[in-house]
Amino acid sequence: MNKLQPVLLKLGIWFLHNAPNDNELLRLAESHNGWFTADSVKTAFKSIGESLGEDQVSKWLLNYDLPDVVEGDSGKRVGLILAGNLPLVGFHDILCSVVAGHNVAIKASRVDMVLPKRVVQEIENIEPKLKGRITFVDGKLGKVDAVIATGSSNTMRYFDAYFGHLPHLFRAQRTGVAVLDGLESEDELKALGDDMFTHFGLGCRSTTKVFLPKDFDLDRCFGAWVSWGDLAMNNKYANNYDYHKAIWLLNRDDLIENGFLLVKEDDQWVSPVGTLFIERYDEIDQIVNKLTDYQNGLQLVTSRAGAKQFKSALSKQSPTIAQTDLGSAQSPALDDYADGVDAIEFLLDLK
Repeated sequence: MNKLQPVLLKLGIWFLHNAPNDNELLRLAESHNGWFTADSVKTAFKSIGESLGEDQVSKWLLNYDLPDVVEGDSGKRVGLILAGNLPLVGFHDILCSVVAGHNVAIKASRVDMVLPKRVVQEIENIEPKLKGRITFVDGKLGKVDAVIATGSSNTMRYFDAYFGHLPHLFRAQRTGVAVLDGLESEDELKALGDDMFTHFGLGCRSTTKVFLPKDFDLDRCFGAWVSWGDLAMNNKYANNYDYHKAIWLLNRDDLIENGFLLVKEDDQWVSPVGTLFIERYDEIDQIVNKLTDYQNGLQLVTSRAGAKQFKSALSKQSPTIAQTDLGSAQSPALDDYADGVDAIEFLLDLK
């Protein structure tokens, strides 16, 4: 058994049972970022904790020829520039860097500094031999041997200018898309709502565009999403909703609203917070072609579990596009690597 495995299992237990009950941690996280409500942070804890179960961790670690990362390190220093759109969105990069045996220098997002520091503290509590392997930097990363950086499309040129000469993984904006065929059950439509509204729809795995059959009754979705109506009580979410409603009405755009979601037919892919873009289709082949053309902007595509014809057609034409069932978008497994690039393999190749 890999010596790091017991550490990860204990960390998983902390995420599931201790962290959600740390009211001071939850309070601090929200005070630094109004999007990080207690519910949102607890959802992130639950997802990470479940991914660190015994079977999941064992299966993941067995995929690689890993060094003894508890007793020693590679001597390499990996710089991580983390995003801050979701609670602990950069945790997986931290985990991969430690698993690969490297020292880690973290440039945390200014809006997600509380949670990563607390998690690193817990890792060191569980295994004191890892103390000092993960450090946080306030200014420049300093001398590093490789970089993993996540940001907006606009920041890519800066990443390339400063770190392009090093081994690197640069990640820009991507999004999630759902494809419905009209045979979805109410539970599956509720699951789609989870993919859309969890974390206010701010993640790269969040569903921001839905393709619908021409005759699909959108009221079915509105009925299934009623439980998310409390989103309208969040000031930041409500401000986004009101702003885009005003703009679209001024532009005389056709839209549908239900009090907490604006829906507009649009060929764009990334809808703003509080809104959803939909596009109707006649034949599934036209959707497969559209997804293929936009594959570099997609993090994943969701559909109902029984949509075998669609799933097969997309896999055949674009095998690199990640697919999952409705309701699974916000619970990635350990081997669900961002942009489909195996971060462990990248990090192991540094040696």
